[in-house]
Amino acid sequence: MKRFFIVLLVILAGVQSFAFSNKTGDTLEKIKKDGYFTVGLDDTFAPMGFRGENNEIIGFDIDLAKEVASRMGVEVKFKPCDWDGIIFELRSKKIDMVWSGMTITESRKKQIAFSNPYFTGEQTIITKTGSDIKEISDLAGKTIGIQMGSSSNVALEKNPISSKVKNVRKYGTNVEVLLDLEAGRTDAVVIDSIVGRYYVTKKENKENKDIFTVLNDSLAVEDMGIGMRKEDKSLIAEINNAIDGMKQDGTYNTIYEKWFGRRN
Repeated sequence: MKRFFIVLLVILAGVQSFAFSNKTGDTLEKIKKDGYFTVGLDDTFAPMGFRGENNEIIGFDIDLAKEVASRMGVEVKFKPCDWDGIIFELRSKKIDMVWSGMTITESRKKQIAFSNPYFTGEQTIITKTGSDIKEISDLAGKTIGIQMGSSSNVALEKNPISSKVKNVRKYGTNVEVLLDLEAGRTDAVVIDSIVGRYYVTKKENKENKDIFTVLNDSLAVEDMGIGMRKEDKSLIAEINNAIDGMKQDGTYNTIYEKWFGRRN
């Protein structure tokens, strides 16, 4: 009877080991087998990833992801997610990576891993034209708008001015952030400079008038990376190698100029 239980325990241990291995298996191997990887993104984050005129998802990050997929010999699928919960989506394996202008922060690095930085941006301040806010210190006593779960909140909290602002309102998307600024429900917004300048230019060109002002002061300079699970080391290496190759052969620069114009 004792021998029977020993054999049974060995079998159960093997089953558990297989189940654990299957659950935490190599994501890169699975991607190669399935023929695609899934990217989670905020589909309102223009020009990194957003809806075009025909409702298709387009943008700088989209073109990069498609090129990387091509070099890996697979396809890419895009899954819009609520930004505030996108890390949970990644860690629960509903997506394979977050590729959406995600800033590399210490708090995020505790939860997920990142590719090498592939883009540098700033956290900037936008006001309505004619506002008395001209620099960071003028945010004292004002109501500020930011996107929930964004690094804009981190940049604001790290600045001494955060203790002097009147109120911070948080929104699901950057579009909502700017709409409330235009409506006068906030005095200023802290927003990624890339998406902020894109929406400001688009809005003002459409209405042919000066609506917003982008301050010269910035709260932070930030590196962006592709978020992946910490255990997916082979996938991280594969993505890094693909992007390095794109930078070396000029493909990255071609995609960059398509969305941001020629580099200075």
